[in-house]
Amino acid sequence: MSAQLKGLPEKLAARVARHLAAAGMLVDTDPESAYQHALAARARAPRLAVVREAAGEAAYAAGHYAEALADLRAAKRMNGATAYLPIMADCHRALGQPEQAIKLAKSPSVANFATEAKAEMTIVEAGARRDMGQFDAALRTLELAPLTSKSRGAWVVRLRYAYADTLEAAGRDTDALTWFHRTYAIDGDQLTDAAERAEQLEKRLG
Repeated sequence: MSAQLKGLPEKLAARVARHLAAAGMLVDTDPESAYQHALAARARAPRLAVVREAAGEAAYAAGHYAEALADLRAAKRMNGATAYLPIMADCHRALGQPEQAIKLAKSPSVANFATEAKAEMTIVEAGARRDMGQFDAALRTLELAPLTSKSRGAWVVRLRYAYADTLEAAGRDTDALTWFHRTYAIDGDQLTDAAERAEQLEKRLG
């Protein structure tokens, strides 16, 4: 970040850096305030990729999806990075544009993503398929992902949960119950409500 800010006058760089730091600190606990800090940085240095990236991520966290998309597109144009694609695809979903989300999920660069980012994109793509009522296609998308990975990383938890959730939405309750249990088994940090979902299903299935 500091390398990008070096091109700015010293006082301006310090002010932008302070806003970016505040945005980074607040994004999880107070996304709206984080977004306001990111906007303040953007007003002062709109031509820096690091600033547009921060503004896009804060906008996404605060639920301002059209703004997030615009800023992340700008950042991508400036630095060519593809790491934002899953967030951009999710913004399209939130804006009711599932076809655009699927188009991004099919970008050639996704093949080179790290496992976690690939999993994130798979979840978004499956969600977009669901938005379009294509439950079988959503399940197929998730089944191509490493659902049975030995990793206990958050990305596996999220993949399994998405799969269980989609199975239930598709009316396959018994299979969904199995996968909610498989999610819960590795969800030590309780990132999901898999345990509660399994309990509800068990009651329903009697």
